[in-house]
Amino acid sequence: MQSKRAFVMLALSVLAGVAAVILAARWMGQQASGERTTVLVATSDLDLGQAITAQMLRPVAWPSGAQPEGSFNDATKLEGRVVRTSIYKGEPVLEPKLAPEGTKAGLDSVIKPGHRAITVKVNEVVGVAGFLAPGSHVDLLVNIKDDRETTISRVVLERIMVLAVAQEARRPEETKARVVNAVTLEVTPEQAEKIDLARNVGTLSLMLRNQVDTQDSATEGITRKDLFGDASPVVSPPAAVAVVKKAAPVRRATAPRKPTPSAPAEPTNTVELIRGIQKSSSPY
Repeated sequence: MQSKRAFVMLALSVLAGVAAVILAARWMGQQASGERTTVLVATSDLDLGQAITAQMLRPVAWPSGAQPEGSFNDATKLEGRVVRTSIYKGEPVLEPKLAPEGTKAGLDSVIKPGHRAITVKVNEVVGVAGFLAPGSHVDLLVNIKDDRETTISRVVLERIMVLAVAQEARRPEETKARVVNAVTLEVTPEQAEKIDLARNVGTLSLMLRNQVDTQDSATEGITRKDLFGDASPVVSPPAAVAVVKKAAPVRRATAPRKPTPSAPAEPTNTVELIRGIQKSSSPY
């Protein structure tokens, strides 16, 4: 009885295994016979402003109906097209990453419609110690004095893309810092006016930011008082000016004169006469 039961279980296991093999083979056959198409991908990194040639592309098999939107399968349609956004090796070449047809290779071909390119002189400090590269995003900080001669530092522009560093529009392969003397930024006409005014009335600095950080930071700027707190800087008192006054002339005090005593009056003798009711006197 037990041997019969074990035989049944073994037979069921074999049947289940055979069914699994058949189903897997059928699924693989369907996948192999499915429709395929080709998508052109980059054979190396393509930088902005670079014109595409056939040697920069290779076809890759792609499931039909699942190819990326805006992809190409004919290399002749991409011949001479200019890259507007960097394309990395093995990445499909898509229409949104290319400049319009007929655009010539160069930096001006990658400027977005309605934008302009402006060059800003930098030094090792302003240029973020040489870590700027084409495609980087920066914030612009200006340090000026207002109408009341109060020094203020404030962020005036955010998420400005760097088109070129010095005369290079390609991102360098090595990540070693390079000190350059100028960077070219992609801005709107209004932003270009702000930059031009800021670099003429104050000191301009650049702050490197993460490319995927799209959040703006609304700041009110900082003044000298905000930096040092409520304590005002110590101001030396003005030097005392000695004033010499002309001394008044010294007058000698004189003792008051004593009045001269008058001589006592000498006594006189008088004779008194009485006549009736009249009375008179006379000296003698």
